[in-house]
Amino acid sequence: MTEKLALLGGEKVRTKPFPFPPYPIIRQEEKDAVLKAMDDGVLSGFFVSPNEFLGGKHVREFEKDFADYLGIKYAVTFSSATAALHAAVVSVGVKPGEEIITSPYTFTSSATCALMHNAIPLFADIEPETFCVDPRSVEISITPLTRAVIPVHIFGHPAQMDEIMDIARKHRLKVIEDCAQAPGAIYKGRKVGTIGDCGVFSFVESKNIETGEGGMLITNDDKIAEIARYVRNHGEAIADIMGWSQYSDIVGYNYRISELEAAIGKVQLRYLDEWNDIRRRLADHLSKGLSGFAGLTPPMVREGCTHVYYVYAFQYDETRIGIPRKLFAEALVAEGIPVSEGYVKPLYLAPLYQERKAFAFKHYQGKAKYHKGLCPVAEEMHFSKLLTTMVCHPRVTERDIDDIIRAVEKVLANKEELVALAQRHTKETSTV
Repeated sequence: MTEKLALLGGEKVRTKPFPFPPYPIIRQEEKDAVLKAMDDGVLSGFFVSPNEFLGGKHVREFEKDFADYLGIKYAVTFSSATAALHAAVVSVGVKPGEEIITSPYTFTSSATCALMHNAIPLFADIEPETFCVDPRSVEISITPLTRAVIPVHIFGHPAQMDEIMDIARKHRLKVIEDCAQAPGAIYKGRKVGTIGDCGVFSFVESKNIETGEGGMLITNDDKIAEIARYVRNHGEAIADIMGWSQYSDIVGYNYRISELEAAIGKVQLRYLDEWNDIRRRLADHLSKGLSGFAGLTPPMVREGCTHVYYVYAFQYDETRIGIPRKLFAEALVAEGIPVSEGYVKPLYLAPLYQERKAFAFKHYQGKAKYHKGLCPVAEEMHFSKLLTTMVCHPRVTERDIDDIIRAVEKVLANKEELVALAQRHTKETSTV
């Protein structure tokens, strides 16, 4: 006999919170590191350390550890990845009124970092396989005002960097890798962030490394690192504790990270590869389970790439399954499984772009377009095909993943009831 769906009053597949124990990962090791930093008596080393411009002891150690991990010359901490992206736009030489191409299917700051510098974001469509920006769409989006590309390694899968770098060299564009969701991911033997002119990472609470808030800009370019530090620190370098300052011609901000966040980051970085291995193992287990259901397509991992699964994103074929995607997701949530339709609405559909609200548009001389239908693949994924969940992380076990597979099986076993429910709802709304 088929189990009754929780959506229709039956018992849930999973009754305890998902995940359990809770995320983020804060262990005694992180607590000890924070206490040690507090015992050192410095919370923000940008004011009292011998070299205030570079930050305090823990900030500088975190930056060195991060640069060493990636095999790169410079790592510069920031208060967030958004701040680091803003600094990257300034540091690579983009000027107000010029354009940056990025993905529309990403967190908002992958695009608003351009507006922060009074530059203009253009949006290229995404690939249906990896959901990363499509290099072919990038190239046809280039205009005489385009100066940079921000490929986003979305959900933890690397974008096609060889193709993007070829396009960038051909058109003399700078490349800022948005690695916020992909620390430790590998593209053809190289860690993401080390391929373009610079890369940006996020340490906000939900990420693969979490310090509460925080970000990092990495680069091998001396000038980019120097400018990024000025942007981080009010556009000035404090030379000594007497307050003498060396000013630059750069508008700077207070984008500094604290010693406490850096202390946590040092600890978490040591476990990144181990935790990413757990994410991959859980994702592989979930993909194996979902692949047995017609109409569900697990995420693809392109040859030569490693995925770090900040988000587990899979495709839903409503035509094959017969249940509206919205109802399928609601049924899974009712069973205790956290799943969402799509990810974010394509960014260009937001009022910020539709109504050109940002100051940057007032003097813009180009022809940026933000109409519906601009990026058909991104729109199809968001509005019709994509389902996402954030369950593949180190607080989860394969037994937890089995609950997801069992819930999917239960929902599909009750397909007829859900179809009938959808038909009744359609009939009721059509008569209102």
